[in-house]
Amino acid sequence: MHAVRRGRRADGRPAEPASLRFEGFRAWATEQAAAKSDDDCFQLAIEDVDAGEIVGAVGSHQAGPRAGWFEYGVTIGADHRRKGYAAEAVVMLLRFMFTERRYHKCEARIFAHNEASLALHHRLGFVEEGCLRDRVFLAGRHRDLVVMGMLADEFTQRHSISEPACPAVGG
Repeated sequence: MHAVRRGRRADGRPAEPASLRFEGFRAWATEQAAAKSDDDCFQLAIEDVDAGEIVGAVGSHQAGPRAGWFEYGVTIGADHRRKGYAAEAVVMLLRFMFTERRYHKCEARIFAHNEASLALHHRLGFVEEGCLRDRVFLAGRHRDLVVMGMLADEFTQRHSISEPACPAVGG
């Protein structure tokens, strides 16, 4: 996996990758490496180091350091899903945020229809905390978001603090 910090757009929101295609992602990664970081809000490119190909991204896009929480997201290109990239990247991100940055809680918001992502988060130890009904308008209709959370002590009970990422669990 290859880490790249990301910057912010003019409106203050995190900059998003242009595409999950190799060249588009490579250009995005180069741009974000030079961008000013926003403390604990950053984006990491996920790279298949054997193929030299960017396969996705993971990052923290909101953080409340005083209260000790952060929210993150992960995306994997369609051709690279269910190969363990998401699980490995999420565990590495959580390990960093919980141990190095000393956060207490992580939250993720997942589309209710995204069964693969919900299953991944359950396998990683996230707990379903609620549903935000009709929260997002996407593809011509309103969609529910499931809020999932994990506390730092729940992470350390389930995942090693010092080992590389977890064994492949799909994603």
